[in-house]
Amino acid sequence: MSNTRNSDILILGGGIIGLSVALACLRAGRGVTILEQKTAGSAASHGNCGTITPSHMPLHAPGTLIKGLKWMLRADAPLRIKPSLDPALIGWLLRFARLCNARDFRATAEVKAKLLLASRARLEQLIAAEGLQCEFERSGTLYVYRDPASFAAAAGDAALLPELGMVCDTLDGDQVRALEPALNASVIGAHFHPGDARLRPSTYAAELARVVRAAGGVIEEQTAIDGIATHAGRVVHVDTARGRHAGRDVVLALGAWSPLLGRQLGLKIPIQPGKGYSITYSRPQRAPVIPMVLKERSVCVTAWGSGYRLGSTMEFAGYDTRLNRVRLDALARGAAEYLHEPVGPKVEEEWFGWRPMTPDDLPIIGRAPGLANLTLATGHGMLGVSLSAITGQLVSELLTSRPPSLDLAPYAASRF
Repeated sequence: MSNTRNSDILILGGGIIGLSVALACLRAGRGVTILEQKTAGSAASHGNCGTITPSHMPLHAPGTLIKGLKWMLRADAPLRIKPSLDPALIGWLLRFARLCNARDFRATAEVKAKLLLASRARLEQLIAAEGLQCEFERSGTLYVYRDPASFAAAAGDAALLPELGMVCDTLDGDQVRALEPALNASVIGAHFHPGDARLRPSTYAAELARVVRAAGGVIEEQTAIDGIATHAGRVVHVDTARGRHAGRDVVLALGAWSPLLGRQLGLKIPIQPGKGYSITYSRPQRAPVIPMVLKERSVCVTAWGSGYRLGSTMEFAGYDTRLNRVRLDALARGAAEYLHEPVGPKVEEEWFGWRPMTPDDLPIIGRAPGLANLTLATGHGMLGVSLSAITGQLVSELLTSRPPSLDLAPYAASRF
C-alpha cells in the first residue's frame, strides 16, 4: 500500500504503559509512533487513585475466588463476578482458582515484589530527570481496618512484606489516628507502608505525552485499530480508519483490549477486563494526608492539592460500558464508615475503567510467540502506574538488544 506510514517502533496503545515504553525507547535512540484510539492516557490510566504501591499483594490470595462466588448476586460487592457463560471468562477463572493457595500466592508475591520495587525506584528517578509535574509525593499508604478479625487476618501479609524488602508498620487505632487525623474513632488499626507513594495519574499521563512529543515521538490520537496483518512470522502492517501503519518493531500495549487484537494475530492472551470505578471531588476540608485503602470495603482514598478521589472495586462483567450507580454509590458509603469527611463539596467526575487482569496477577512483558517483531507490554492489572517505569525500561532494553535489568522469564507470554 503506497500510503503506508513507516515507523521505527510502532506502539499500539497510548496509556501509561504505551507512553512509558515510548519515552524509554526515545531516550535509547529509537524513533516512536503511538496509535491511540481516543486520547493519550484516557482509559484505565485516567481515573485510578494514583498510588505507587510495592506493598500491593497478588489478587489470588487463598479464599479470594470463594468470596467472589459468594458475592455474585451482590451488586455492590467489593469483588463481583457477573454470572456468565463466556468461555474466556470461565477459562480465566479456572486458572485463577488453581492459584488461590498459599504456595502460589507467595511465589507470585516474591516475583512481583522485585518488579514493583524496581519500578518504584525508577519512577522517582524518571519524574525528577524529566521534570514531570504530576503531584508526586513520597506519601506512603495506609491499609485501614475497623473489624478486629479482618485486621488479625491481615497480619500474615504484613509479616511477609519485610521478607520481600518492604517496611510495614503495624499501628493501633490511636496511633493511626495520630498519624492520619482524617480517620474517625471506629478505626481499630492499620498497616502503614512508608515506601509507597502517590501521584495524579491523569497529570502523569499528560506529562509523559508532553515529553514524548518533545523528544520527537509521534502520538496519533483518535486512531482506532481496524485490523492487523502478518506474513512470514512478522507483523507487516496495522490498518486504521486514518491510514495504514507499519513498524520495524511493534509493541502491543492495549491494556484490557489486548486479547481482542491478539485474536487477529493468533495469540491467546488471557486477560479479562476488571472494571474499576472512581469518583473525583473537590477537596474536603479534612482530606487525608496519606493515601489509604479502607480494607473491609476495598475503597481507595487519595487526596492531591488539586482534588480528592474515592476509587477501586473489581467487577468482572466483560466489556460492559455502563456506569453502574450501585457500585459508584458504594464508594462514598464505604468511605463514610471510616472518615470524618468522606466526600468533597463538589463531584467533578464519575468514572470507570477496565484493568487488564491476568490470572496470575503478573504482567505480560516480552516477545510475542511466533512473531519476531512483536513485543507484548500488557496485563498490568491494578498496577499500571506502579509498574509503568520498569516496563518502559525493560521493553526498551529488549528492543535495543541491551541486557535486561530483570529476568523476563516470569512475565513471558509462553507461561500460559
